[in-house]
Amino acid sequence: MKRNLSSSDCVPSPKRPSLLPLPTGKHEVFLSFRGPDVRRTFADCLYKFLDHSKIRTFLDDEELRKGEKIAPSLVEAIHESKVYIPILSQDYASSKWCLEELSLMVKSLNQNQGHILLPIFYFVEPRDVRRQEGSYSEAFRRHSQEYDAETITEWKEALQVVGEMKGWHVTESDGQGDVIEKVFSEVWSHLMANYAIVTDELIGIDSHVKEVLDLLDLDSKGLKVVGIHGIGGIGKTTLSKAVYNEVSSWFDRCCFLEDVRETLLKADGVVTLQNKVISNILRHDNHVKDVSEGIHLIKDKVCKYKVLIVLDDVDRRFEFDKVFGKLQDFSIESRFILTTRDKRVLEFFEECRLFEAKEMSDIDSCQLLRKHAFQMDDPQEGSDTLCEEFVKLAAGLPLALKVIGSLLFRKDIRIWEEKLEELKESPFTGVHEILKISYNDLTPTEKEIFLDIACFFIGETKECPFYMWNECKFYPESGISNLILKSLIKINKRSEFWMHDHIRDLGRAIVYEENIRQPWKRSRIWSNEDALDMLENGKGSAAVQVLRINMEDRGNLELTEKDFNKLSGIRFLDVWGGGLTGDFSKMLPNIQWLQLGSCHSIPTDINLKKLVILSLEHSNVWDYWRGWKRIKESKKLKVVNLRWCDDLVKAPDLSFSGSLEVINLDVCCDMGGELHISNFKKLKLLRLSGSKITELKGDIQMLQDLKEIDASRSKVSCLVEVPALPTSLKQLTLSSPRVPNLLELKDLEVLCFQNCYNGPQIPGDIGLQLPKLKKLNVDSCGALETLLLEVVSALPSSLNSLVVRSCQKLERLPNLANLSNLTELRLVLVVVHEISGLGELRMLETLEISRAPHLENLDGLENLVLLQRLTLDRCDLCGLPNLIDLDIRECTELTDVMGLRRLESLRRLNLTDCASIVRLPNLSDLKNLKVLNIGGCKQLTEIRGLESLETLQALAMSNCKSINKLPDLSCLEYLRYLDVRECTQLTEVMGVESWESLELLAMSNCKSISNFSDLSGLKNLKHLDIRGCSQLTEIIGLHKFKSLQVLGLHNYTAVSILGDPFRDLHWKYLALATLK
Repeated sequence: MKRNLSSSDCVPSPKRPSLLPLPTGKHEVFLSFRGPDVRRTFADCLYKFLDHSKIRTFLDDEELRKGEKIAPSLVEAIHESKVYIPILSQDYASSKWCLEELSLMVKSLNQNQGHILLPIFYFVEPRDVRRQEGSYSEAFRRHSQEYDAETITEWKEALQVVGEMKGWHVTESDGQGDVIEKVFSEVWSHLMANYAIVTDELIGIDSHVKEVLDLLDLDSKGLKVVGIHGIGGIGKTTLSKAVYNEVSSWFDRCCFLEDVRETLLKADGVVTLQNKVISNILRHDNHVKDVSEGIHLIKDKVCKYKVLIVLDDVDRRFEFDKVFGKLQDFSIESRFILTTRDKRVLEFFEECRLFEAKEMSDIDSCQLLRKHAFQMDDPQEGSDTLCEEFVKLAAGLPLALKVIGSLLFRKDIRIWEEKLEELKESPFTGVHEILKISYNDLTPTEKEIFLDIACFFIGETKECPFYMWNECKFYPESGISNLILKSLIKINKRSEFWMHDHIRDLGRAIVYEENIRQPWKRSRIWSNEDALDMLENGKGSAAVQVLRINMEDRGNLELTEKDFNKLSGIRFLDVWGGGLTGDFSKMLPNIQWLQLGSCHSIPTDINLKKLVILSLEHSNVWDYWRGWKRIKESKKLKVVNLRWCDDLVKAPDLSFSGSLEVINLDVCCDMGGELHISNFKKLKLLRLSGSKITELKGDIQMLQDLKEIDASRSKVSCLVEVPALPTSLKQLTLSSPRVPNLLELKDLEVLCFQNCYNGPQIPGDIGLQLPKLKKLNVDSCGALETLLLEVVSALPSSLNSLVVRSCQKLERLPNLANLSNLTELRLVLVVVHEISGLGELRMLETLEISRAPHLENLDGLENLVLLQRLTLDRCDLCGLPNLIDLDIRECTELTDVMGLRRLESLRRLNLTDCASIVRLPNLSDLKNLKVLNIGGCKQLTEIRGLESLETLQALAMSNCKSINKLPDLSCLEYLRYLDVRECTQLTEVMGVESWESLELLAMSNCKSISNFSDLSGLKNLKHLDIRGCSQLTEIIGLHKFKSLQVLGLHNYTAVSILGDPFRDLHWKYLALATLK
């Protein structure tokens, strides 16, 4: 038997103690008990637990229980407390003061939302309390002789209410310490819910919260720091607040520091932060006067607790050790969360787990926009399409969606249309002001790079801009790194610049504001209209640095040197179409990047001394162009791009330029002969695809900086004849059936064979030769009949991509099981019958099987748990008779899924967000199907055979906007879940009255449904959501739903048809908007 607890046994160190901000009132918990029964034991110990955690608890004082009336201070303590804990002992009812307190607590409970009463039945039966039996009966016999009947009735009713409540029953066999800890935990949970940080919109945030929780790893020991980074307005603060509310129960103390960046701009910013931490963690005001005092107090008092501290909006001015002292002084179970626009801030920590805040999905964006645009109002007619347009403008940025939604609130639909046009034409100031904070924090050279990208280089690869920026002394390596850390740009897998639309518009707005009325005095001109107006009207200024002009639709328009007379500051000129004529020898003295595309005339006399990049793609340049001599003046030339220059018969002599790093002669269809390469000591990229060059003059092995060679569809044969290729190569593309010596290419990552009509002859020991190979691509090799087993088995473990395309004779693949790290497998236009070992490729993320008409077997598909993209184009699935679970998600190009009729074992079919699917095969043969999810198939018009799926338990088809009719589904007697939300064309759901097993019916925004059958037979229905069903005027049988817990109604004018029984139901959740 566990002994009873005395006050000396109390150890106030609960497992999950409280963190709370300082309360506004004096007391949070009111503890009521009869002193002689429990004061020196249970009550004292519970009080010490609460008090130790700085939960302000009112401990009843006998001095307040004198006289006839209850003291005003005691009444005040009851009213301001949020938690009431009566300890109902054997003689509790003998005290009139206890009964009076209990009566006041019950009254306050009924009057104040958010208050809670937690009864403890201390060695007394709850039924004795409820019925006033046992010792309680004797107490009331005595009270009835002294007090009036009204008072006695009031006390008895209070005891009856409390006796019916769930609480804790302490008996002789219970460990009272365990009970105290449970009571404490419940108190903490309730107070935490009341003091939880108010968050903004939480739409679509759940998955992000889970990811951050995984990074926090609360179950493990070891101090953890998690950084949430992303652009301004992306939702970092909202996410951190949601995580804070979710996990604070794990910590002794918690603190959320908002606006750290703004705070540190003040003279006493560090001390202010320290005082916030100290007051929140220690739960009392103890203001420090200087930084060193604050660090000392934090080390002595704060660090001993297991703490959660969130620092919101941190920038490079924040230095952890200057505010908190040493990180290692904190408890190993503590956690820190930082949010920042500048990823570089997080580099201070040796180990910081990173989470990048991402843009919202279109679905969540639309929901958030509507929340602010309509609030509790009914959506306007015709607003759906406009909402989608606004969502595109916001590009997943929560802040933008909120501001746009607020802008549209209660505005007429015509105003919506005007605002849409206005936002398309002009920058969106509200968002830009916040995003501009990150811009203002850049160095001058970083600002130049940022503006170049915003105005010109989004979607462009980074290499050429880097060459120009290096020449400009903009230091792009560090500059780009900082822009990425500040979440202002990204570089994708193709090395292309990506920038959020709002950030792009911010950059362009900054340039626009350089001179609002005179575009020719701005630093960058990207608008074709502004550019042509400037040149055709003799305007311009030395301020213009970067200029792009498209004259393709101007016919034979030509620009002369006079048009550029005022543009001496240009460093980047991009002209597409038209032509340039005249004497440019004194024009463009600062030009570094000259890009003349598809120009019918190119000036011969041009100043190219500072030229770094020359691109003449698709232009009429020929072998005897006098400009070749002027190019020799450039000692800094890095890039020459002559792609699609059809008039060139031989390769120009570029041997003069020892600085060249990139040569692109792709698709120079008439260019033959030889290319001299011996002087290209710095060459990194050589592209000869589609050219007729037959020989490379010089020792290619000496080009030790060469990273990539593309000789596909070319006549170059020397690559397979040389003893060795440069060991620096990372990517090699060939069209020769013979394979060059690969032995020394230990760093090669990509090997491609294209148009090898008699091969390729891949060596059997390829894995030994190429230990770092990541991608093998075999494309258009018509004679290839099999990939030899020894080749595949010898492929290195580093391989993550295998692509076999347009090999029409390829009938057999060996077992792929050993390619355990493969993330991409593409088989296109092949005649293989099976893919052995597919189920072992558990890392596979992308699987494309297109135009493989003879494929009979896809065994193991269900094992590919990491698969994200599945393309099955013109492939029959008939060879999967044992398949139980088929999951095809977000295959946006998938138009048809063949062979479903023969998947007789299939139990779950998920075809979500396959937006291009127009039809499905007849499903009537899927006799074992239990779950069908086709949500987001917006083009799907019908589901044939649905009425035959008698075992179906769940049907989810939300957002199938093209389906207007379903068959009679009365035979689906096991159906428990039906989700047809946002099926805006659906007019009727037949057979619903027969679904006795149905538990959830979600039909929100089914705007075309006008009536229901009698629903009174849905005895097990728990959740009914028919919000936004604007045509629905009658709901028969709703009042008979005895199990209904959640009801969503919206904008009903005929709700009186529900009848009086409707008002007697006890809802757990009821959403009634604009109820009349």
